[in-house]
Amino acid sequence: MTFCLGMKVEDGLVGIADTRVTTGAECITAGKVSIHQHGRHSMFLMTSGLRSVRDKAVTYFDEAINEGDQTFDKLFKAVNVFAAQIRRVAEEDRTALDQAGLIFNLHALVGGQLENDKEHKLFLIYPQGNWVEVSEGTPYCIIGETGYGKPLLDRVLHYDSSMDLAMKVGFLAFDATRTSSTSVEYPLDVVLYRHDTFDIIEHRFQKEDLAEIAVWWQSRICESVEQLPSKWIDRLLDSLPRNTRSSSQTCSDTSS
Repeated sequence: MTFCLGMKVEDGLVGIADTRVTTGAECITAGKVSIHQHGRHSMFLMTSGLRSVRDKAVTYFDEAINEGDQTFDKLFKAVNVFAAQIRRVAEEDRTALDQAGLIFNLHALVGGQLENDKEHKLFLIYPQGNWVEVSEGTPYCIIGETGYGKPLLDRVLHYDSSMDLAMKVGFLAFDATRTSSTSVEYPLDVVLYRHDTFDIIEHRFQKEDLAEIAVWWQSRICESVEQLPSKWIDRLLDSLPRNTRSSSQTCSDTSS
């Protein structure tokens, strides 16, 4: 599986992706983010699904861009072209995959801003090639392992959140997923885009880079659970029958 998270806040975009790729019984490290940037055209692409399908679709997409006959002045046009490559790969490979017992599967997140976009955009593309735009109401989308980090994002992240907060909650969502899923792991790739700058920043974090933060968060979770008001629990525990057997009786019964 995969953990790829895209967040759209008022100030810009934050993308976070793990790098673990599972092939049979083997695990390798490989990037799941690609950046396409020149002039006033800035976008990033994150994918989840079969690695072979992903690599082929991205290669076709790069070719479509490099041929020069594709004019992308708005991000949705680039999304349409990548969606077309997904359909192309599906036509070429689906039968062979089905015969091998594999399901054609490729989800993608595309974020960025092109010269005629009034604001930064984030899109989710499905394996069928159709897509939806991530809106202000729910300003994030996860592909891959979606369940573990979602509760925290739903509680904390809002469209008017700062990019700093988005980075923090995004890391915690990844940490929750990594803790519960063996298919998600470091290194962690992060991409940042501030609106109207047309400049994407990418950085890779190793496990040791964020170990202190992970330990800090784990300790705060434990402390918070311990400090949780317990009157509602005490009433239940007080209603339980008391164990009237003494320790000496218990030992005697055991020894006999």
